[in-house]
Amino acid sequence: MINNSGFEVIRIVTASDDMPPEKVALIARRFAEHLQIQGYTIEQETDTSLIGGYVIYAQGAKYDYSVAGQLSRIARHLKTDRGDDKATVDIDTTSEIHRSLSESLSDFKESPAMLFEDDDLWEGESPEQAQKREKILTDFAKTTEVEQIGKVLSVSDGVAKVSGLENCMASELIMFSETSYGIAMNLEKDEVGVVLLNECRDVVEGVMCHRTGLTVSVPVGRGMLGRVVDPLGNPIDGKGIIRTTNRRPIETPAPNIVQRSPICEPLQTGITAIDAMTPIGRGQRELIIGDRQTGKTAIALDTIINQRGKNVLCVYVAIGQKMSNIVSVAKTLEQYNAMEYTVIVAASASQPASLQYIAPYAGCAIAEEFMYGDHEDVLIVYDDLSKHAQAYRAISLLLRRPPGREAYPGDVFYLHSRLLERSAKLSDEMGGGSITALPIIETLSGDISAYIPTNVISITDGQIYLESELFFSGQRPAINVGLSVSRVGGAAQTKAMKKVAGPLRISLAQAREMAAFAQFGSDLDPNTQKQLKRGLILNEILKQEQFHAMQMDEQVVMLYLATNEKLTFLDKEDAKQYVTEFLQRVSVLHPEIMKKITDTRVLDDETKQQIDELESEYHSMFVAEHKEYQHREA
Repeated sequence: MINNSGFEVIRIVTASDDMPPEKVALIARRFAEHLQIQGYTIEQETDTSLIGGYVIYAQGAKYDYSVAGQLSRIARHLKTDRGDDKATVDIDTTSEIHRSLSESLSDFKESPAMLFEDDDLWEGESPEQAQKREKILTDFAKTTEVEQIGKVLSVSDGVAKVSGLENCMASELIMFSETSYGIAMNLEKDEVGVVLLNECRDVVEGVMCHRTGLTVSVPVGRGMLGRVVDPLGNPIDGKGIIRTTNRRPIETPAPNIVQRSPICEPLQTGITAIDAMTPIGRGQRELIIGDRQTGKTAIALDTIINQRGKNVLCVYVAIGQKMSNIVSVAKTLEQYNAMEYTVIVAASASQPASLQYIAPYAGCAIAEEFMYGDHEDVLIVYDDLSKHAQAYRAISLLLRRPPGREAYPGDVFYLHSRLLERSAKLSDEMGGGSITALPIIETLSGDISAYIPTNVISITDGQIYLESELFFSGQRPAINVGLSVSRVGGAAQTKAMKKVAGPLRISLAQAREMAAFAQFGSDLDPNTQKQLKRGLILNEILKQEQFHAMQMDEQVVMLYLATNEKLTFLDKEDAKQYVTEFLQRVSVLHPEIMKKITDTRVLDDETKQQIDELESEYHSMFVAEHKEYQHREA
């Protein structure tokens, strides 16, 4: 730190106030010579907690020569070398400590800190002794705890302005106290903007802080499964501590193109409309977009529940939601036995913007450990990235970064691109794991051309667009087939699904087009009426209640019936019942058909013939039980 006169300030904190001023001046002079400081002034303070010795602050760094500091370093050293499974310190390590201490004590009659104190200690020394003393001084400097420290200039709305951290890195963790931390986000010439990670009431103007040389990290591993944690990895579900020792930085580079492989394996959501028309592959990034209360979270939860027994681990990241909603999600997953393979990372709306900002990166780090370390397939849901962008906007405005469109900072695209690019299907050489991302974006009045929606659409591999009008008309899931797309396409589908889903989108598009013209005329030719009827039946069977997932074999049989004119004789109200009862009949009386489709993933001609025969038989039974259809058949 430099004072108003332009001189460097050397602040010496002693354990007691009985150290004479001339000795303090001698220490400062020796220290200035060692650091090659030309002009300086001295400040002396007393801190009895140091026990003995002193601490020197100079040039934005802290040099700890106190007894308390030495005891702290010894304690940390022993903790580091002890390990989780060792009852005592390693013998070789202990011998090395004893040898090092013995060499130091043979060279010094007093503490090595005396190197800066006593002029008479080295009188009459030979050049060899001087050289040895210089080496000891250098070695001691390496083992002495030297911290780069800063001073808080101001604190406002969770952002601290700090001076003195000249060599601070971007996104470095800054420590204010044992429980108060922040992230360095603005690196300016004279100060650093630090975003506080929690409600740090003890961080006030004038408080000292120091660099850690680390970035934010979270605990990872199998011990996280079944737990609800905050963005720093601390458990908030009341189930005790998390039994894991591994940690992973929340920010890591995305895998490069050589480390990836093409997406070729489907990730079944259990929702027929998605698996048939906008299929999701393992390693894909599929956006779920729509207005509030249109069923976005419901699709994500259905997908997580449907992964039971499919060797897919799940991470659900809740950003800026009410805590009551997060509790409801956790209870729902518990009810369907999905928590045993799921981790929930919760950053509620009541938490600071900084925790909401790091939440998706923390969730991604947890998922990456499963992908890289365990070579597992992982599904991660970000619910939702609109609130994530708003939290980042709040932080950026508090840091006085220049606002851009809609007051978002200029790097808001990079905010989400560096997150979603970490989702990938790894090559066999990398273990073959994958992360499939389902980011959620909330729109206002269906405006998908707004800033954040267009950004995320351009990053992802397709989107599932949910429409309010469809939702309130009873079409649930309320998927707009025209605006929804999967850029992976048939590569993420089985051959059986690809065969029956091919005509589906075309039939729905034709029905929608005919419906637009039909409202202008009363007389319709039979072909038009047939297309309209087919569209009505298809929309009806694609309706699906929440938490009622359909397996791939059931979806294939249902769509085969629908796309081969087997259901057009039905009224719209009876279509769902007819299909449901037929699937139950096949599953009970002829399970080998379903097993064959599941095992081979192919719908061959033999299987088609069997389904046709069974449908013809059931058709006759259904008509016989319903008189209104007997008249039509006649």
